[in-house]
Amino acid sequence: MVRNAESEPSSNDASASLCDMMADLPPLLLGTYTPKIDAKGRMALPAKFRSQLGPGMVMARGQEHCVYLLPQMEFRRIAMQIQRTSMGNRAAREYLRVFLSGAVDQDPDKQGRVLVPQMLRDYANLGDDIVVIGVGTRAEIWNRQAWEEYLADKEQGYSDIADDVLPAVEF
Repeated sequence: MVRNAESEPSSNDASASLCDMMADLPPLLLGTYTPKIDAKGRMALPAKFRSQLGPGMVMARGQEHCVYLLPQMEFRRIAMQIQRTSMGNRAAREYLRVFLSGAVDQDPDKQGRVLVPQMLRDYANLGDDIVVIGVGTRAEIWNRQAWEEYLADKEQGYSDIADDVLPAVEF
């Protein structure tokens, strides 16, 4: 029996298909880093995040008094999602106002540094001692002491709520 090589998918085709799927996914930002904010308000982005965030990114007020650092496409996706519900929903309108009014476009300089605007440093109480964490499709910038307190407070709950948050995921 003669097989036609064009009719059967090869492992190269499967690899190419997987690569295409992965290219469509947003970046996966992971880990904890401890850069410093310099006297001019600049922070060196963790090297692993630089390529994942891309040349244009957005900083915005985050939850629990941190600063979100998002790739532009992810920021736009979130803003569009909120805007779809905002016209008739007062809470969504208010959230959108606060979220967008505190958002700033950022481009890293040649050394991979970004300016953390004073307004966001004040909001998150950021001095020079900070923590940058990867949270999947975004990074968060925290005051180091606030992050350590938050983490210590939430670690027990992390185990307790695993079944509620991840019911279908098996480890």
